[in-house]
Order: sequence, then C-alpha cells, then structure tokens
Amino acid sequence: MSDLSKLPVTIITGFLGAGKTTLISHLIRNAGGRRLAVVVNEFGTLGVDGDILQSCAIPDCPAENIVELANGCICCTVADDFIPTVEKLLALDPRPDHILIETSGLALPKPLLKAFDWPAIRSRITVDGVLALADAEAVAAGRFAPDLAALEAQRAADPGIDHETPLSEVFEDQLACADMVLLTKCDLAGPEGIAAARAVIAAEAPRPVPVIEMAEGVVDPRVILGLGAAAEDDIAARPSHHDGDDEHEHEDFDSTVIAFGEIADPADLARRIETLARDHAILRVKGYAAVTGKPMRLLVQAVGARVRHHYDRPWRPGESRLTQLVAIAEHDAIDHGVLRAVLEG
Repeated sequence: MSDLSKLPVTIITGFLGAGKTTLISHLIRNAGGRRLAVVVNEFGTLGVDGDILQSCAIPDCPAENIVELANGCICCTVADDFIPTVEKLLALDPRPDHILIETSGLALPKPLLKAFDWPAIRSRITVDGVLALADAEAVAAGRFAPDLAALEAQRAADPGIDHETPLSEVFEDQLACADMVLLTKCDLAGPEGIAAARAVIAAEAPRPVPVIEMAEGVVDPRVILGLGAAAEDDIAARPSHHDGDDEHEHEDFDSTVIAFGEIADPADLARRIETLARDHAILRVKGYAAVTGKPMRLLVQAVGARVRHHYDRPWRPGESRLTQLVAIAEHDAIDHGVLRAVLEG
C-alpha cells in the first residue's frame, strides 16, 4: 500500500450476540498477509471482547494493534475516543494495511460513518465496507424485524403495544447502512429459518445487498475485505430512523456488572442465565466465571436464553479468581439485586 493511499476500514456492526467478535477472531487468524488493526467498542464496563481478541494476536495483528474503547457507544464518543484512536493507529510503524472496527450491538453505524469526514482523518482513511451481522435464528423468529401487518393486528387488540421496539430500530438502521449482510448461526436456524431470515432482510433493507451465510465466524476474507465501497461518500443512500437527530442516546438500554466468587457447576450457571432471560427480560450476558477446581477460566456468552460457555485460557499467576458477568437489558429492566440473587443462588 502506498503511503499516499487511504487506509481501508471495515465497520462490523450487528445486534447483540450476532457473532462480531467471533468473525474478527477468524479474520485475525486468516488475514491473507494483511497487517490488521482492530478497534473494539465494548458496551459496559467489563472488557470482554477486547480481551478475547487480544488472546488471538499474531505477528500480523499484534496486541498493540488491538484497541478497546470502553467509555460508551462509539457513535457518541467520536471526538473524545474514536478520532484519537484512529490517529494513533495511523501513526503505527509499520502502518496497518486494514482496520476492523467492531461496534457495540447498540451502535448506529451512520453517525460513525459521518466521523470519517472529520478533517483530521478524511484524507487518510476510507470505509471499505459496512458489514451487518444478523442472527438467522433470531431474525427468522421476528424478534428484530417485526411484521408490520401483525403489529397492526396486535395494536388493534391491545392499544398498549408499541408499533415497534427500540431493538428493531437498531436492527433496521444497521441493515440500512450495510454493504453486505452476514447471516450468522445458520447451523442453528436450519434451511427454513435461513429462508425466513433472508426474506425479512430483503423486506427491511432499503436497497438490495448481498447476503452471505456463515457459521462460527468462518468466511473467506476475500469476500468481505477489499469491497472498495467508500461508504463515507454515499451516506445519503443509507437512511436511518435517527436522520435529523442532533445526537443519539442510549437511554433505551442499561448494563450492569455482577461480580462474585467461584462457581461449582457451569451447567447450573447456564440455567440461571436462562432464568434471567426468561423471567427478567435480560437480553445479553457475557463475561467470565471461575470454576472450583478448574485451572482454566470459563468464557460465558449468552443471547437471550441461548447460553454458550467454554474454557478459554488458564488463570494467570496473581489473577483474582472471580466470576464477572455483564448483563444488558432494555431501560429499567435491570434490578441489580435480582440479578445477583439469581446468579449466586
């Protein structure tokens, strides 16, 4: 890459638990000779995603090229966090060949696109493409793109039901900004679920976009990197529910961290997290657990009542063997005392 050329950036967006971190981990390991840098925007105070990605660091994407922004949604902290971070990555020697930006599940991509017009970086960087990850099983179930006719029927039966939820607006904005949609968890959705999810995406996207099926974050980097979209140049073609808003707030969502001691049984913890999703409207749980008698740390990732866990690495010397979990829910749905009582038992 010439020093005078613009550095390509891929924005990876998608709803909570859609598989963004898994995809980036795959790209780090299969960069095809590209020297990568990664910006991770964690929602909440526990840096789970950044830690996961730094454990994947290789010579073409060393740990110092992986930067975590944990001070809030990236689209709301452009001047304070995003621009200085990009400038630091541009100053690295050797300079990265490509930057990957993982937004939080609540981020609207359009305000982030607008940041690429800032004078400090606009002549040096370009948005190669916006990738929207969509959970095939969840989309097929209608949780993120509701059927308008069905909603109207529900409204007629119960005037208290809203036309659409904040979650659907986030999903639709991410689709509207995308150059490509990656349909994840296809192995869980099955053929009928995949077909249903594709139909929902086609109906909700404001323009035709390619849809790629993916499982466990595995996709050929040649398909998704090097799109040359220059997305910052056609922002007007990417409509948003928030067009015209001066700023984007996240008062629709809350997060909290629950920290406690060791657990005895990962399966029992998974059942407790399922209870939080089913009975207490918790959307997302992620973090780490210390399991009694186990030298490895347990990584926990939950989307609704779907809980996955595996041992990711040994506990480091001197590291506190604590269980730390981030819980995310819609505004006013989080009761810290209830969460702790359910998780600790």
